[in-house]
Amino acid sequence: MLTLHVAEASPESAVLVDAATIAGLGPYEELVAANPQARVRRWPGILTPGLLNPYGPEILESTYHPDPREADTFGTAPIGGERARELFRADPAKLGASARRGVQRLFAHGTVAIAGELRAKAVLEVAQRSGLVFAARPEGLPGPVSLSPRPLVLLPGLTVGGPARFAVFDVEDRAELVRRGASTCVATVVGGRLVYRGR
Repeated sequence: MLTLHVAEASPESAVLVDAATIAGLGPYEELVAANPQARVRRWPGILTPGLLNPYGPEILESTYHPDPREADTFGTAPIGGERARELFRADPAKLGASARRGVQRLFAHGTVAIAGELRAKAVLEVAQRSGLVFAARPEGLPGPVSLSPRPLVLLPGLTVGGPARFAVFDVEDRAELVRRGASTCVATVVGGRLVYRGR
């Protein structure tokens, strides 16, 4: 089934998706006229290539992402440092489950690729199954570790025939995205699948 994604502030950058592949790029009016059978998904803001987060191991292996059912014990914010290491030592099964929730947090920030070497088998399997792309770490890492690192690293532009992997941010333009950060994400698509929807 064809799906046409269009964002209000960037209608000239609509994306037509066929399964896991980009079947068309261009102005919304042209794509919808040529593909009237396509399901249309409308989003606020701008549609862009997804983001690369350079801190894959730090976010997925060195941070504990609490289960919402653990909120009374651990709260809801990610836990790092020695406390996370203690949790993983006490219950190694927590690592894979935490990584699954960490991947969802990455998706909620428009991340479709991570950098850094994942060493834990359970975490690597979670990341591979999720469809995240693995990339080389950029030189001169920004800091500190964050789901919305600064500066944001956008992947190269989308191409027809390329993988359907992109994000939508509820901002007026890229300058506002840089200013406000990746927490403005409203949708993330990986392998043609809508893996995160904020609204």
